[in-house]
Amino acid sequence: FMQETAANRIGLSNRQTVLLIVIGAALWLLAAIILRLISPMGALEGTARFITYALVIPGTLPFVLLTKILVKLLPSQLFTGVAVATTTALLIDGIVIAWFPAVYGGTLPQVTNCAATILWGAGVGLFLAFMLNKEPSK
Repeated sequence: FMQETAANRIGLSNRQTVLLIVIGAALWLLAAIILRLISPMGALEGTARFITYALVIPGTLPFVLLTKILVKLLPSQLFTGVAVATTTALLIDGIVIAWFPAVYGGTLPQVTNCAATILWGAGVGLFLAFMLNKEPSK
């Protein structure tokens, strides 16, 4: 696919960076599909929102770990890698909210609830990666 090269300015190879961008877009799509399906059921409103937000925490951890494995991130690269994937997802989220809000649903509350949950998941992913990141080997 891509030749493994020296680290770029953020300490990742170009191959890792491209894979992280692809993974970020794929995870955004997965989240958007799930949220679009559960939002009409009321899962993002009232008390159910607390449950959904709570479930995002353990639900995000496997994707952080899977990203580390798929991209072959060193323990010290985890936060940076997840930040690249998360940035990709957040950029897509911003574009969808501005120009394609119907992706998230037909009403403004549904759109904002889906977008807010994407933001929450992004923060959770970054927090988990920060907590799991290790110092570089000396």
